[in-house]
Amino acid sequence: MPAVVLYGGKGGVGKTTCAAASGLAAARRGEEALVVSTDPAHSLGDVFETELGGDPTEIRDGLAAVETDPAAGTAQYEALFEALADDLDGAGIDLDEAGLRELFKSGLLPGSDELAALANIERYAEDDRWDTVVFDTAPTGHTLRLLDLPEAVGTGVKTALSVREQVSRKKDAAKTMLFGPYAAMGRDDEDDAAFTEILAEMERVAAILRDPERTEFRVVCLPERLVLAETERLVEQLRTAAVPVNTLVVNRVLSDIDEDCARCSAQRENQQAVLAEMATTFEELELVELPDLTGREDGWAALERIATAIVE
Repeated sequence: MPAVVLYGGKGGVGKTTCAAASGLAAARRGEEALVVSTDPAHSLGDVFETELGGDPTEIRDGLAAVETDPAAGTAQYEALFEALADDLDGAGIDLDEAGLRELFKSGLLPGSDELAALANIERYAEDDRWDTVVFDTAPTGHTLRLLDLPEAVGTGVKTALSVREQVSRKKDAAKTMLFGPYAAMGRDDEDDAAFTEILAEMERVAAILRDPERTEFRVVCLPERLVLAETERLVEQLRTAAVPVNTLVVNRVLSDIDEDCARCSAQRENQQAVLAEMATTFEELELVELPDLTGREDGWAALERIATAIVE
């Protein structure tokens, strides 16, 4: 099974560039690498300067990329709950789509983009065509919700199965009472099998996300004091969710500056103070510093440079 790397952090810190560069670095090592964007606001195609779709597109030898299709995440799941609504309707309980969504609004009926992300984590992380699969995740809040979803979806499916079973028993008992012992025979278990399969899929996703032998979540941030507390909270929440996190990627670190520029020197000094504080705060994590290429390099030249820095 491929190694799995997830990049996450707040918006605007360069997660997509880091994910793309990580995939490029893997390809340069001779691996077959796939970079997957699970962010609904896709920008992976812009980084690779290639139009991407819902299926892997070859970028160059050993490197492919894909932007998940949110609409693909809901069809199967919503069909299951429509089946539940039909069961309830058959038992004389009128529950329309709006009512069903209200019933599961606590998070048991996730959004399409989140379901698509989960489905694609399982789909590509279990595909042995790839040696490494790198995921570019959405900003922090969305990603943390994503990490909670396997359990939430699993709870929702188990609840739905329990309700279906109770409704079916009552319907079968009523049919038997009215029409005899053979009236309840021939129940179609196809829907139950579909519920069971999505439950198994969520269990597989949870296992992938928590497998320290093959999975790593890399937190991306900027060398700014304001992000320290938020980054610390994210690392703690990842650990609470039992997701392996070993690396903190600090992006846009000033290195080569005009020594005659007082503002540049002051900014670099501030960054170095923040980096020192990060080294203390996150002493158990590997800190990877990536250069600030703003206004110097862009496109593939910048990506090549970041790919080199990200593995050094």
